[in-house]
Amino acid sequence: MSTPAPSEPAAASALPRLLGTPRRRGLLVGGAILLGLVFLFGGDSWLTILDYTLVAGVGALSLNVLSGYTGQISLGITFFMGIGAYTTTLLGGDRPMHSGDPVGLALPFVIWLPASGLVAALAGALVGPVALRLKGFYLGIVTLALVFIGQFLFKRLTFVTGGDAGRTAPSPSIGSWSFANPDPIFGIQLTSNQVYFLLLVLILGLSSLFVGNVMRSRAGRAFQAVRDNEVGAAIMGVNLLEAKVGAFILSSFLAGIAGSLWVAYPAFSHPVPQIWDLVLAIQFVAAIIVGGVASIWGSILGAAFVFGLPSALDQFSLVPQSAGGEGIATGDLNALIYGVMIIVFLLFEPAGIIGLIRRVQALGRRLDDRRKGGEFATAPRPNPATPDADDGAHVAPELDT
Repeated sequence: MSTPAPSEPAAASALPRLLGTPRRRGLLVGGAILLGLVFLFGGDSWLTILDYTLVAGVGALSLNVLSGYTGQISLGITFFMGIGAYTTTLLGGDRPMHSGDPVGLALPFVIWLPASGLVAALAGALVGPVALRLKGFYLGIVTLALVFIGQFLFKRLTFVTGGDAGRTAPSPSIGSWSFANPDPIFGIQLTSNQVYFLLLVLILGLSSLFVGNVMRSRAGRAFQAVRDNEVGAAIMGVNLLEAKVGAFILSSFLAGIAGSLWVAYPAFSHPVPQIWDLVLAIQFVAAIIVGGVASIWGSILGAAFVFGLPSALDQFSLVPQSAGGEGIATGDLNALIYGVMIIVFLLFEPAGIIGLIRRVQALGRRLDDRRKGGEFATAPRPNPATPDADDGAHVAPELDT
C-alpha cells in the first residue's frame, strides 16, 4: 500500500475543523447553552429571528462552497434557491381544487425536502460546465443573468409558482404530526417556531459537518487548488471540469435546501417570485464577505450579522423614529448596515469576522509568549522527536484560511 504524499495531511490539517480543538468545542457548548436559553425563554419574536438566520446560514454555506472554497464568482444563488422553493411547492403543495390553481402533489416532507436539493443540484450541473470556459468577472455576469432568467420563469410558470400572486407552500410534517400545529411531545407542548428551530439546527449542523468533511477530502482539496491556481491544479492532475461542476452541484444542492426551508417556514408561507431577486443575492454575498470566505463558521456568523441583526432591529423597533416620520426607515438602515460592513471588512479585515477572531487569538498567544519570554529565552531548543515540539505546528493551521 502506498503512503500518502506529505502534502495531503498538511493540506487537510490546514482546514478549519468544526469540532477540532478544545476551544472550539467549548465555544460550541457555550453557544448551544445560549441557544437553549433562547429556545426556552426567548419567545416567538426571538425564535423567528433565529429561524430566519438559520435558514440564511444554509444559503450562505452554499455560496461559500462555490465562491469561498472554489473561487467561482457567483451571483446566482437566488436562482437555485427559487428552484428549490418551487420544487417544494410543486411536490408538497395541495392538489388543485379549482381550474387554474397551481399544481400540487401533496407529497410528504421526507420527499419534497431532499427533492428540492436534488432538482437544484441538477440545474447546477447544467450550469457548471460554463465555469470551465469562463471565470472571474465573466462568470459573475453569467450567474447574474440566471437571476433575471429565474425572475422571468418564476413569473410565467403560473401552474407551478402561482405567478405574481404567489402560492401557499407546504408545512413540514411527519405523518399526522405537523410543524405548523405541533401536538405535545412527551406531554410538552412546543410552539411552531420551537419545533422549526430544532429542525433548522439539525439541518444546518448536518450541512456544516458534511461540507467540512468534504473540504478535508480529496475532492475538497481539488476545489481549493482550483481556487488558488487553475493552471497549477491542472498540472497536479486535478480534473478542472469535475472540480468546478462538483462545486456547482454541491452549492446548488444546499441552495435548493435553503430555498425549500425558506418557503416552508410559517412566516413565509406565501412565496412570490419577487423574493428571489438580485438584492437577496447581494445579501448572501455580503454574508460570506462579512463572516469570512472559505469558512463554515464564517457562513453562520455572516448570516447572523447580515440577516439576523437587521431583523432584530426591525422586530424590536430599535431604530428611533421622529414624530413626523422623518427618521431613518428600518429597511434603509438595514441596507446601510451591511453595506458599511462590506466596505469595512474588505478594507481592514478581508478574512471577515473569522479573520478578526483569529487575529485576537494570535494576539492572545503572543501576549502569553511575552509573559513567558524569560523562560523561552533560557530554555534549550526542544527535541523535534518529542511531542512538545509540535506545539507550534498547530498554530499556523488555525490561523490559515
